[in-house]
Amino acid sequence: MFIGGTPRELMRRDPAFVYRRLIRASRMAERYGARLMGLGAFTSVVGDAGITVAQKADIAITSGNSLTVAATLETAKQAVVKMGNNLDEAHQGKVMVIGATGSIGSVCCRLLAQAVPNIVLVAPRPEKLIALKQIIESETPNAKVTLSTTADDYVGDCDLIVTTTTALNTRIIDITKCKPGAVICDIARPPDITEEEAALRPDVLVIESGEILLPGKPDFGMNIGLPPGVAYACLAETALLALDGRFEDYTLGRNIEIERVKEIYRLYKKHGLELSGIRSHDHFLTDEDLAKKRALADELRNDPAKLADVQRQAAAQLPVKGGRSKAKGGKGSNTTLIASAGAAVLAGIAALFFWRKK
Repeated sequence: MFIGGTPRELMRRDPAFVYRRLIRASRMAERYGARLMGLGAFTSVVGDAGITVAQKADIAITSGNSLTVAATLETAKQAVVKMGNNLDEAHQGKVMVIGATGSIGSVCCRLLAQAVPNIVLVAPRPEKLIALKQIIESETPNAKVTLSTTADDYVGDCDLIVTTTTALNTRIIDITKCKPGAVICDIARPPDITEEEAALRPDVLVIESGEILLPGKPDFGMNIGLPPGVAYACLAETALLALDGRFEDYTLGRNIEIERVKEIYRLYKKHGLELSGIRSHDHFLTDEDLAKKRALADELRNDPAKLADVQRQAAAQLPVKGGRSKAKGGKGSNTTLIASAGAAVLAGIAALFFWRKK
């Protein structure tokens, strides 16, 4: 099911415009026998991130953001290892989360701080950053938390950067400043790092949030832009809850609960779901691709002069971006405006339809 309209069009309208269409979609799904509906892309965060829809729909609703967080961190962990980094070795590793105070960003920060004590939180509003820092320090007393309203001052120190904020025509991160072998996990749609920008630093690994390989032979009923059987994590959460017979509202609102993320990860393991692989700008990377990137990174790590030259040349070729962000904070932000991965916005496919056999 789709809600017709581009992200820009939906952003211009009152949230009630989207609510009405989602509620209508839930009723259509119910007539087909569905008991659970997942919200995807922009629809998962518009307005109050599913709360109003869940209150008015007669079937269960989830945004899918709990599995999005779990899959993102699992993918990032695998990518960091493949690039030869060890984030927790002697507590020298450092991570950054851009869009830290948003729904997805904040829970990513809290979970990452438990594994990597050195963390940089980036978001536009200092008061929200301070509040998040206090939460992290109460949960993880040994965490070293740095706050910033811009990524530029710290991007060159970080081994892993998670960017959860979509900004249109605005550069969120300058990839030319990254350290060799850095991993950028770009959750935003459209991505914060373009393919052209990523090509300027082939030693830096830019990846998407984890896509999920579902068991069996699920039929989505449409081409969602992924290989057969592979779903975006938000979509996979809906399928996973249906597999487990959990026909209940699961992830709603902007305050994603850590326990919900851990629980959905347990279900992910229980039902044998897997990451489909590491993707970068719609392409799956082979082990050979990753080995080449790591070799480049190792070379630059051992040659500071060559690294400086590579950074200088990359900066000279960096495309110019201008204009103000239309979606300040974007996916995982305080305003939580998300652009979808296509011309239309996926409203969600009722979970039981995933297992229609071809």
